[in-house]
This record gives sequence, structure tokens and C-alpha cells, in this order.
Amino acid sequence: MSSFKSPAATAKAIAGAAEGKGKMPIVNLAILGFLAGAYIAFGGLLAEVANCGMAAAGYPVGLTKFVFGAVFPVGLILVVICGSELFTGDVMFMTMGLLDGKTNVVGLLKNWIGSWVFNLIGALFVAYVLAYMSGIMVPEAFAKGAMTVAQTKALGGAAFGPDATKSLTWVQAFVRAIGCNWLVCLAVYLANAADDVIGKIVGIWFPIMAFVCIGFEHSVANMFFIPLGIFLGAPVTWTQFLVNNLIPVTLGNIVGGAIFVACAYWFVYLRE
Repeated sequence: MSSFKSPAATAKAIAGAAEGKGKMPIVNLAILGFLAGAYIAFGGLLAEVANCGMAAAGYPVGLTKFVFGAVFPVGLILVVICGSELFTGDVMFMTMGLLDGKTNVVGLLKNWIGSWVFNLIGALFVAYVLAYMSGIMVPEAFAKGAMTVAQTKALGGAAFGPDATKSLTWVQAFVRAIGCNWLVCLAVYLANAADDVIGKIVGIWFPIMAFVCIGFEHSVANMFFIPLGIFLGAPVTWTQFLVNNLIPVTLGNIVGGAIFVACAYWFVYLRE
């Protein structure tokens, strides 16, 4: 027997899952959304610790970026295998389910808005309580790296630092977010194709490692990275976080997951 589903069977399973997601009680969505935000933040915290420690020791940038990307997938592994509601993955599930008639617009919007809001709460909890209050990211080498990440993502193209490093523009954040959720939803697609835990982990690891190493933008990850930098003293305001990064990245993630994964595979495999 095969240990994985065909692409067509995977598309059917993903569309079918949207029905339950659209009808999920709000309290369940709140809990699972909080957990998903926290799980992605765990991956982000691990990546920050590994990256900042290696950078402080003088390792080459390419190697530190690879290690950052190599450990970050732990977050999505927890999301998929333990079960939780991650906004970026739900973009694919709910779009495919809507196109296939398994859910409606109300169910889609409830899921998207609920998962986004509670992902934010979960990510903020880990950033403030487990990364900042715990003191883990307070040492100078770690704090400096985390603040640089926040500034690079959220200053809207402005120059910062002694070498006048530029941050992402609104358009750059939007476009990078398309590539990000294209790969993230493919990782979730591969995980749903696999019928065993090892297959799911391998299916998740490669696309997530790729998007992080490339430098694409993930809205839920940024709900952790940028607030952590703010808590540590980065010169980034909450308005800049929202306007310069979270809004364009959320919109780009929707395009990447809905158009390039959900619509494409629905059209090929499920369209009558």
C-alpha cells in the first residue's frame, strides 16, 4: 500500500477539511489559533537564538541563514502534527473548500479572521513572556540580532544603523509574502499527502527551510519577530509594525496561498 496520497486525493482531502474548519466553534478556533501562533513563535525563538549565537561567534552569513531556516520548521511541524489553526495554512484550506462547495464565505471569513487574531495573541505571548520576560533574548548579542530583524522588516524602506541598512518597502514585503505562502501551503499540502509522521515532517521541512533561507515574509512569524524587537528596544512603533509589514505581508500571504496553491490545484483536480 502507498504511504502517501496522490495529488488529486490530497486536493480532495484539503477541500473536505474546510467544512469542519468553517463550522468550528469560536472557542475551539480561539484555542487552536492561540496555539498555532505560539508554535510558530517557538520556531522563531529557536531560530533567533541559533542565528544570533552563530553571528556573534563570527560564522559566515550564508551558514547562519541556513541554520536559521533549518530549525524554524519546528513551528509548522507542531502546527500540523499536534493540530492547530494557522492563518497562512487556512488560506489554502478555506479557499479550496469554498471553490469546491464545502464551505461558504461566512465560514471562510470567520476562520481567516479568527485564526489571524488568535495567532497574533499566541505569538505576542511567546515574544513577551517566554522570550523577553524570561531573559532568554535580553543578552546583548541576542537582543541586537532581534532588534535588527525587527527594523529590517518594519521601517518601510527607511535607512537605519551605522551602515544605513535599508528595511523592506511595502511592495517588497507584499511580494516576498506571496512567495512565502506559496511555499508554506505547499509544505502543508505535502504534509496532508503523507500518511505517516516521518513523511509529514520531511514534507514540511524542505519548503519551510527554503522560504526562510530565501528571505520571504510570513505574517504569523512576523507577529513574533517584530514585537520581540520592540520589547527589546528597537526603534519601531506598533503602527510601523502594522502598516509597513503586517498588512502587506498578510495580503501577500493570501495571494500566495489562495491563488498559486488553492486555486491552481482546485482547477486542475477538483473542477467539474
